[in-house]
Amino acid sequence: MKAVVYQEPFAVAVEEVDRPGLRHPADVVVRVTSTAICGSDLHMYEGRTAAQPGIVFGHENLGIIEEVGSGVLGLGRGDRVVMPFNVSCGACANCQAGNTAFCLVVNPGSAGGAYGYVGMGPHQGGQAEYLRVPFADVNCLPLPADGSHESDFVLLADIFPTGYHGCELAGVGPGDVVAVYGAGPVGLMAVYSALLRGASRVFCVDQVPERLALADDIGAEPVDFSAADPVEVIRERTGGRGTDAGVDAVGYQARSAEAGAEEPALVLNSLIETVRPTGRIGVPGLYLPDDPGGVDEDARRGMLRVAVGRLFEKGQVIGTGQANVKRYDRKLRDLIIAGRAEPSFVVSHELPLTEAPQAYRMFDQRAEGCTKVVLHP
Repeated sequence: MKAVVYQEPFAVAVEEVDRPGLRHPADVVVRVTSTAICGSDLHMYEGRTAAQPGIVFGHENLGIIEEVGSGVLGLGRGDRVVMPFNVSCGACANCQAGNTAFCLVVNPGSAGGAYGYVGMGPHQGGQAEYLRVPFADVNCLPLPADGSHESDFVLLADIFPTGYHGCELAGVGPGDVVAVYGAGPVGLMAVYSALLRGASRVFCVDQVPERLALADDIGAEPVDFSAADPVEVIRERTGGRGTDAGVDAVGYQARSAEAGAEEPALVLNSLIETVRPTGRIGVPGLYLPDDPGGVDEDARRGMLRVAVGRLFEKGQVIGTGQANVKRYDRKLRDLIIAGRAEPSFVVSHELPLTEAPQAYRMFDQRAEGCTKVVLHP
């Protein structure tokens, strides 16, 4: 089959690889119809992880079941499904507690597994024609068979639940004033989720005009950090009070507008200043224990200079970690079906799988108004 294979930093190729088959009675094999490029894929693409050449990318996958293991109970051939990026067993202590992003079974020696991602277990990615799904009854979310909402439903694999998870970590509720740092796909989903959860105002901080325009379109107040200090802007607009909650949708590759260089703890420290005393901060933005491209030795080891003293002084609560997608995907799916949510507004490009190398370059460079790419094998 054809698949998107990592070659070296800033280079992927569509190559022929072995088509996956059933390995266990609980497996299914899915013919992929939509697979999205994620900002997390760019960390590997840019050489900012320990990813080795040959890895097949892709953890945002939707398709049709073609092969069904004898132990699968609730799924059948021809079912249309979307797969949470978290690969989980459904039975370990963490899965039973609802923490499926931290499964203790699918990635021996670690907590949590994912498709096509370095360090997240032996699970081939889905930027390919076919995908093997282990523990299929756990890891497949059924979708309407009519082919509707394809570009909405594929976002249930990761970015829509991840944006929602950021708001959950930050305790966003009706009437809250919220600051979301980052207007990439996850940031825009966090803005959208905050509004779905009843926030009265949402500030969205970024510097890419097309992304800030999308935030404005859905009802947020855009703040361009290249034009002014976002902490001061938000303080002024809130009468000096700050926000009730904040979401970091940027992660460890945050950049300073003044220096034009990476400042890994910049967004965390900005949120500590942006959010009012006793407010909450949610961090779905990615932070890694190892960053080969870190700006200094501490950054390369995931050791950041975070203003813990200010966090403590202000009595703030901070929550971190990957989204437990299964906590949210069913209700978000049902909002889409009911016409209450349409997250595909973030999708700027839909392209054939064969154009993946160009799509990666475009997404990495934020070219042509690129906010989110969905590939169709």
